[in-house]
Amino acid sequence: MPEPDTAEPDLSPWLLALAEMVERETQPTRLAYVPEITLRLAVETAPLWQKIERDLKLRQGPPYWAVAWAGGLALARHVLDKPALVAGRRVLDFAAGSGLDAIAAAKCGAARVVANDIDPLAAVAISFNADLNGVPIAASVEDLMPAHNGFDPASFDVVLVGDVFYAPELAARALAFLERCRAAGCEVLIGDPGRADLPVARLDKMSSHAVTVTRDCQFFGAQADDPSKQDLRAANVWRFAR
Repeated sequence: MPEPDTAEPDLSPWLLALAEMVERETQPTRLAYVPEITLRLAVETAPLWQKIERDLKLRQGPPYWAVAWAGGLALARHVLDKPALVAGRRVLDFAAGSGLDAIAAAKCGAARVVANDIDPLAAVAISFNADLNGVPIAASVEDLMPAHNGFDPASFDVVLVGDVFYAPELAARALAFLERCRAAGCEVLIGDPGRADLPVARLDKMSSHAVTVTRDCQFFGAQADDPSKQDLRAANVWRFAR
């Protein structure tokens, strides 16, 4: 009788295609404002978005995971400067994109870190970035925002949210989700560069930052390690308080 095949199964062609896209279209980039962290970033998102829709037939919207956004940079800096916020605690990075804030939490000794984003390419990028920074992070693509999806926010102690209030409909849904998290006892921390749909009246400001971004952009991309292509952008960290 032939020996049973105990080798690990190969990645599915679809998942392999996602991983190849992320690896081919991004490059490891040290973040100027958060130099403790390196991410795989793209130079710009528009050409990559076209390739994703053409080659992978994915319609998840822009590749937000491929750059480090200003609010997320401010939040990562805040967490790294105040590690007691997450040390030994269960942390959810909601709408995680690249996983920047999840990585910051893991570096600060969080007991468990989950980075959630509904874009499957984001989950792949998060896995790459976690490996790049030598931290354990679980990536999730579940849509957590519906009220009756079975998600229990009490399974986390801290929820980190970077740059989610950029569109009215999304902001309203995200706010409802974060209200449930806070009601369950979670501490909710939000990084944002001053977008119109941020519910400021319900927040307490925790810290202010001038984060390094790509010139004329709200994010830090792969070529922004060149100082001539950098700008400073204001961003704040808030606590969901009421």
